[in-house]
Amino acid sequence: MAGVDDDDHDVLDDEQLDVLLNFPLNIQKVIDQVLHSDDPLDHADFNPIDHINTLFPTEQSLVNIDDVVGKMQMKIRKLDDEIRTVVRGQTNAGEDGRQALEGAQKAIQELFSQIKEIKEKADKSEEMVKEITRDIKQLDHAKKNLTSSITTLNHLHMLLGGVDSLSMLAKKRQYGDVANLLQGVQNVLEHFQKYMEIPQIKQLADRVKLIQSDLGSQILADFEEAFQGAGAKYGPSNQRQLREACFVVDVLDSKVKKDLLAWFVKAQLSEYLVLFGEKEEVAWLDKIDRRYAWIKRTLVDFEEKFGPLFPEAWEVSERICIDFCNITRSELSKIMGRRQHEIDVKLLLFAVQRTTNFESLITRRFTGVTLIESKNVTNSSPQIQSTNPFKEYTNPFETESDGEISPFEETKDTAKQAGSPFTGIISKCFEHHLNIYIDSQDKNLAELINRFLEDLRQHGTPRITTDESSNVLPSCADLFVFYKKCMVQCSQLSNGQPMIDLTRTFQKYLREYANRVLLNNLPKASNQSGGLTSASGLIQSILKEGEVTKFTEEEQCRICSILCTAEYCMETSQQLEEKLKEKVDPCLSSQIDLNSEQDTFHNVISNCIQLLVQDLETACEPALTAMSKMSWSSVEAVGDQSGYISAITGHLKQNLPVIRDNLASSRKFFTQFCLKFANSFIPKFISHLFKCKNINTVAAEQLLLDTHSLKTIFLDLPSLGSHVVRKAPTSFTKMVIKGMTRAEHILKVVMSPHTDQHRFVESYYRMLSDSDLNEFQKVLEMKGLRRSEQSSLLEIYRAKMPLAAATGGTHGDLNQGISLQTQTSEQESSRIRKLERLIKKRL
Repeated sequence: MAGVDDDDHDVLDDEQLDVLLNFPLNIQKVIDQVLHSDDPLDHADFNPIDHINTLFPTEQSLVNIDDVVGKMQMKIRKLDDEIRTVVRGQTNAGEDGRQALEGAQKAIQELFSQIKEIKEKADKSEEMVKEITRDIKQLDHAKKNLTSSITTLNHLHMLLGGVDSLSMLAKKRQYGDVANLLQGVQNVLEHFQKYMEIPQIKQLADRVKLIQSDLGSQILADFEEAFQGAGAKYGPSNQRQLREACFVVDVLDSKVKKDLLAWFVKAQLSEYLVLFGEKEEVAWLDKIDRRYAWIKRTLVDFEEKFGPLFPEAWEVSERICIDFCNITRSELSKIMGRRQHEIDVKLLLFAVQRTTNFESLITRRFTGVTLIESKNVTNSSPQIQSTNPFKEYTNPFETESDGEISPFEETKDTAKQAGSPFTGIISKCFEHHLNIYIDSQDKNLAELINRFLEDLRQHGTPRITTDESSNVLPSCADLFVFYKKCMVQCSQLSNGQPMIDLTRTFQKYLREYANRVLLNNLPKASNQSGGLTSASGLIQSILKEGEVTKFTEEEQCRICSILCTAEYCMETSQQLEEKLKEKVDPCLSSQIDLNSEQDTFHNVISNCIQLLVQDLETACEPALTAMSKMSWSSVEAVGDQSGYISAITGHLKQNLPVIRDNLASSRKFFTQFCLKFANSFIPKFISHLFKCKNINTVAAEQLLLDTHSLKTIFLDLPSLGSHVVRKAPTSFTKMVIKGMTRAEHILKVVMSPHTDQHRFVESYYRMLSDSDLNEFQKVLEMKGLRRSEQSSLLEIYRAKMPLAAATGGTHGDLNQGISLQTQTSEQESSRIRKLERLIKKRL
């Protein structure tokens, strides 16, 4: 830069210059956005060599080097001029900035002086305001004190006059005026609480308390005189006086009201104690409804005669009813304790029913606000949605479609009754005698189980029809309906230990039902074998329908029905457990556990599935035996699928639709059945495959065709014979593909030539990498090799095994060590491709 004075600037070395010119990546991105340039010289990653190669890509382009150099020099001179202009402009800008800073400092000093002057004037103004308002404050305090004195004197005058008037009105029994005046005197007296140290004020307060005490005694005496004795004078003449007296009682101490009501309620129930004394015949449980009829008449008479006498807020009717309930509970407890040997379940339930009906009646009539110790009213729990899959089948723990109310879906009335403090106010006296009820239900359940067994023996298992959606035994619904009835009855009587005892009874008969009704009625599996000595004769016999199936269709339906019933019981038992925990006292809910019973029903389901799997395996066993006994060495051509495959397919198509239709409401267990059957049958098929001996190449091709056909059948097993095609679960498909692919690999190894023994072992490793020495020997026996050939191949296999284990046990790792990754021979590949085309054509 020719125009720049270098003496005025420090010379930067290359390292410092690089630091100044190379910015961080984020800063460089911002610069590129603000100062966008397409010039390659402006790029942060500018490379001079690449730029020169761009300008001169070929040797011929060097002819223009002078023009390019001229342009570069022109650009350099232009940049020098721009830099010189910027540097000189920056020098002048610094001088202008210093002058502006000095001007700003002077302006700030002047502003500070003005602010200080304003503050001083404000302080002087504040002092002047304080002097002006000082006298006003004194006047305000004087006014406040004067007002307070006048108010106190007025209150004192009112108190003196009120006390004198109150004393005079009380003597005249003018209770209406007394009520209004007494409330005012009490309000005025509150203003003198801080002056109680003054003797005159204290004397007035004591006089007011004495008047209140005399009023309480006087009013109680007036009520006693009006209602009791031969000279009782209650009538129209003194109704107004007594009603006004009740207003005075509301103003007096709460103890006066409590004593008055206690006396009055006791007087109303005195007749009840005489009529239903412990020694009276009408006091026994068989006439318990007479007690409730008496209190109903008494309350009606009270409302007609004395209803207008007492304020509505006193709830005198409710108080009479509550005392009646407490007395009745106590008297019934005494009588039942003395005559316990006379109580049977019929009498107990009769008394309980009448009592709960009465409690329901008073729940609708009264609010329970007068109870001294009210029960905690709990909100009704939200209805638990059923997880039962049998939506079309009646579940006693769900809302029924015919409009009946499930005990777990509370209506407004039942919810109110469940949360009412009157619930159990009398009936809890029966709790100590509920063992009679529990024992009775135990006997009833035992009879119910025996009836279930008898019905099952006489009528058998109902066949499911096409218009039904579940295959559940009707007895299980009857059992849970009975449970529902017992639970509701018991919960109305107690939520304590009797509910725990009833739960144990439920558990006992759930196990009885699972073992005696379900498990004991499962068909017994037969272990007899139906095999024949002749392979061809065996194939002919398995083509005859009905001769190899161990269970009849009726027996299969029974197994499916028991499975569906066990599922229903398992899920409904879970709902029963939840409802029992809701009904029982929260501190006892941990003792309710039906998991063991649910496990019992799950075991029934597992046994049913296992029986169905064994039955279908037994039906297919002769066909597998026929396969292993066929003379495979004499097979000369590949034809259609063999007879044993047709037999297996026939058995599957015969049995699967029956099982699927009877498990229509339990799709998950039908899928589980298919999974267990495939998981059990495929290893058995491979085991019988190993029993086939002297298999030539054509025979192996036939077996491979049969295996592929069987694989296709199994992949479609869940929908076999069904009009509705559903996609099989992924887990089932993977398991079938894995098992049948292994069988196909075994046959492909059998097809492989063994002339090159190392290549044959390599092919085995590639297809059956998870195999062992025992299976390898079985494959050799399937090929029908001589002992000498087998020994040689076994030695090679044993030599490969350590190397395969050292490299991870996979064929790919083995190939890396010994370079034996080769394909089978051209002849083998041609045969396999030909066989695959044949399979596709057949399908």
